Amino acid sequence: MDAQQALGDLTEISSQIRAAVVFDDKGKVAGSTLGDSGRADELARSAAELLAVAEGVKTGDGTELTQLEAATDEGSVFVVREGTTRIAATTGVDPTVGLVFYDLKSALRNMAQKVESKPKAPTRKKPTTTAAKKPASAAAKKPAAAKKPASTTRKTTTRKKTDAS
Repeated sequence: MDAQQALGDLTEISSQIRAAVVFDDKGKVAGSTLGDSGRADELARSAAELLAVAEGVKTGDGTELTQLEAATDEGSVFVVREGTTRIAATTGVDPTVGLVFYDLKSALRNMAQKVESKPKAPTRKKPTTTAAKKPASAAAKKPAAAKKPASTTRKTTTRKKTDAS
């Protein structure tokens, strides 16, 4: 699934998301719900800056920051990163934080799964058995097995019930 299709699915299932953008670790936008590419680039750049600042101030065991939410009086900005791909989204005030993160991560997973499962070019295999090497005309010359005619008469028997009186 490409980024644009994943974003279409995302906005269809998540009514809380106002705008979203998918971009890579270099800031290149792969897809956006914004009609203006300049605004999409700006959202991607701002989200990347948020990640960088949050990475610089986080405390912990040294693992990479994978998600963040920045809330304001006007709404929230969510950023999720997985590998080199990032997704950022804006919402209104008081979003359901866990659900938005879940939806964003699902969109990233859907994009990754579809890229991994792209069909490979078909390859032809050579026949390995002698039966597979026989020409089709040889199979056509083999006589079909004769069917037994179905019987049209049916044998029926009736039993008399004995009177128990």
